[in-house]
Amino acid sequence: MATVSLEKLVKRYGALEVVHGIDLEVADCEFIALVGPSGCGKSTTLRMIAGLEPISGGNLRIGGRVVNDLPPRARNLAMVFQSYALYPHMTVRENMGFSLKIAGMKPEEIAPRVEEAARTLDLTALLDRRPSQLSGGQRQRVAMGRAIVRDPDVFLFDEPLSNLDAKLRTQMRVEIKKLHAKVKSTVIYVTHDQVEAMTLADRIVIMRDGYIEQVGTPEEVFQRPASRFVAGFIGSPPMNLKEAEIADGRLVFADGDSLPVPRHFLDRVSAGQKVTFGLRPDDLYPEGHGLHSGHEADVRKTDLKVTLTEPLGNETLVFSEFAGSEWVGRMLNPRAVHAGEVVPFCFDLSQAHLFDGASGKTLRS
Repeated sequence: MATVSLEKLVKRYGALEVVHGIDLEVADCEFIALVGPSGCGKSTTLRMIAGLEPISGGNLRIGGRVVNDLPPRARNLAMVFQSYALYPHMTVRENMGFSLKIAGMKPEEIAPRVEEAARTLDLTALLDRRPSQLSGGQRQRVAMGRAIVRDPDVFLFDEPLSNLDAKLRTQMRVEIKKLHAKVKSTVIYVTHDQVEAMTLADRIVIMRDGYIEQVGTPEEVFQRPASRFVAGFIGSPPMNLKEAEIADGRLVFADGDSLPVPRHFLDRVSAGQKVTFGLRPDDLYPEGHGLHSGHEADVRKTDLKVTLTEPLGNETLVFSEFAGSEWVGRMLNPRAVHAGEVVPFCFDLSQAHLFDGASGKTLRS
């Protein structure tokens, strides 16, 4: 396997620059997920790594070797696409071994590689079927098998699960995680689904408008988002975010509602400063129905009017009015709550975030 290094990597289409000199180091055998909204540059970046898009500036190194001008076949990469890209007239066995056949490998050399990959992905019983006889999940496993047999330095995945239904996506996430544990490969995985990124990746790269906003472990990007954008993008439901102004040690919102400035930000803000306050739904909950962080002194209780509830079995999402906006909280061990009911809510300010009002960057050290 190999390391992958992006050094000031740029992509332009004519005068339009869509990837703006990004830097990223991917370690050997690391699983990296590129996430972000549509048009953020994640798939373009993956295609530059694959050699499917020419690089406009900077360097791309694989295993320490600059590969900017090498064609895809010379980079020893394997790519798994969203659309499977299987040959319909070939069997599973033939699809998996086709790239090796094209490379001039002998049939007696191809066969054991295909058999081993089939065992790894539980495809042995399907080797003589054609793609039309397979489910979506089976086709995606064949596409992964076709990549495995090449023994590449790096696996590239381009939104491989987006064509599958919710249940199959969950199953395939498990398959991909098991696959990475077995083959110990370097993986770069593009997805718009943050759940895939959080559950699969060692580190997540969050992109926005052709720039990298943050790189970190799933825990880091969730618990310590570097910007308001990351805070609002990572998490389901997303973080509650609201503009405020600092006055007399309090966060004052536009409608006059206020909260104390969280203690861990007191020495980082000043009177009159514009900020964005952020609190995840886990940290805003009806009294007696939440996770306790152990910082009782930082919990503020406020009566809020419920506007909507979403029962989810062992928890309920509760929407309520505060500071002129609708906020969402998470109720554990739920009881029946109805729209219009006034409920005492707890704001756990020890878990709160503050972002600079102008730059959107976190005020946390």
